[in-house]
Amino acid sequence: MVREFELPDVGEGVAEGELVSWLVEEGDAVSEDQPIAEVETDKALVDVPSPVDGTIRELRYEEGDVIPVGDVFVTFDVEGEEPVESTDDAADTAGDDPESAEHGAGSPDATGAEADEVATPQDRVFAPPRVRRLAREEGIDLTSIQGSGPGGRITAADVRSAVAGDSQAITGGGVTSADAPADSDAKTGSDVTAASDAETTADTRTGPETDSRATSPPPSSLESADRDRTLAAPATRRIAREKGIDLDSVPAVEEREGEAFVTAEAVENYAAAQKRAQDADRAAVEAGKPVGGAGTEAFAPGESERREPFQGVRKRIAEAMVESKYSAPHVTHHDEADVTALVEARERLKPHAEERGINLTYMPFITKAVIAALKEYPEMNAVLDEENEEIVYRDYYNIGIAAATDNGLMVPVVENADRKGLLSLSSETNELAKKARERSISPSELRGSTFTITNVGGIGGEYATPILNYPESGILGVGEIKRKPRVVTDEHGEESIEPRSVLTLSLSFDHRLIDGAVGARFTNTVIEHLENPELLLLE
Repeated sequence: MVREFELPDVGEGVAEGELVSWLVEEGDAVSEDQPIAEVETDKALVDVPSPVDGTIRELRYEEGDVIPVGDVFVTFDVEGEEPVESTDDAADTAGDDPESAEHGAGSPDATGAEADEVATPQDRVFAPPRVRRLAREEGIDLTSIQGSGPGGRITAADVRSAVAGDSQAITGGGVTSADAPADSDAKTGSDVTAASDAETTADTRTGPETDSRATSPPPSSLESADRDRTLAAPATRRIAREKGIDLDSVPAVEEREGEAFVTAEAVENYAAAQKRAQDADRAAVEAGKPVGGAGTEAFAPGESERREPFQGVRKRIAEAMVESKYSAPHVTHHDEADVTALVEARERLKPHAEERGINLTYMPFITKAVIAALKEYPEMNAVLDEENEEIVYRDYYNIGIAAATDNGLMVPVVENADRKGLLSLSSETNELAKKARERSISPSELRGSTFTITNVGGIGGEYATPILNYPESGILGVGEIKRKPRVVTDEHGEESIEPRSVLTLSLSFDHRLIDGAVGARFTNTVIEHLENPELLLLE
């Protein structure tokens, strides 16, 4: 029996997800809870598990497609479930009604066809997911089209011809399974198909054995191919992503269905060639020679730009930034703290933390100082409920720690941070940041923060104007700790200039809820605890 699987709601408030990669191919046997696809939501990469034991019947979307939550994106042939037998009257009706024929045996939507009808070659429809989707959008019955592709496979060109009224596409423009001897059981020759063009898999297939891959001579050099479309297996696409390679630039020595097909070996070779070219450029620069000699790539006229889709995490970050700036009037307060004593305290505690396998950073100290200030100025931990025209004061402290990743800014959340010690905070913060960078963090670990800390000093910055993690009311930007000359007054009131460790702070807040004086006092409290780290023991 065919089981349809809709994209589940993989995160609160998520309306859609981008299909990053298929982890299976059509015809693969899967078990319940086995990951079958990677889907990217607002800020997380999520594995979607199979809901049943069965066999992948049809992959209805391609990698890179944005799938609305609730849409069917994969179907299964479920193990152990017998097809529902249809009555003779229903069979006759299906034969007379074109709409019924569309959902008959061999169709992706079939749920009640008889077993012997499913095995009938004439009723099989061989078409990749993108072609099936095009046919649905154009209202074309795939069973009325004879494919011109290898083994009778229906191509996008066949569907477009049918839309244009080309009788050849409908009445027999190509070789179909019906034209072949009835006793032939050979499969189409390609064992590996692209994730975006995987064909509907059948156990038996009539028609002469046809190899759909047409090889062409290897390229003379590994220059960028600059294609608009490339076929590749999911494993190959994963290798390309890991190496930062654009598949459309990798030279192809094979073709599938008339389109370039790239293998994992080709990606490896191209990546190695690119590395050699980069090493050569680096050596040329160090030797004071011009870059771009033989063996290096150069832009042809009109090729000095590149474009990529504005989607996924980057698009969600942009939407959140616009919502924040247009919803809350931002004010940023800057100050600095003399954290010489904090630096010394951390150096003393660091070996003890390492004995427990924990890398003690400055972030848990800053988190403790922020919590002390939030308790004293609850406005900074509040949120404005505009719909009900109420200010919601929150008596819990979930601290978001902004983390820069290769895929954009993410904000993992340390829940109930006020109840945790320095080592616990350090361990959890480090673990969440690692998961964010590896894209293994769950959506639940990115929600529910009441205040955010962002470390701009990690890449060498001092001051910033952080944008609120809306609807929060405050965000603290932390700069780099630098040694600077400062005027120091001793216990006798005498002044001297000494080198001190100085930390810069940038507090942005929602001016609808928080006045400038409150923002300044909040920052003063944070500074007081950072300059006197023994106060953190009270938190």
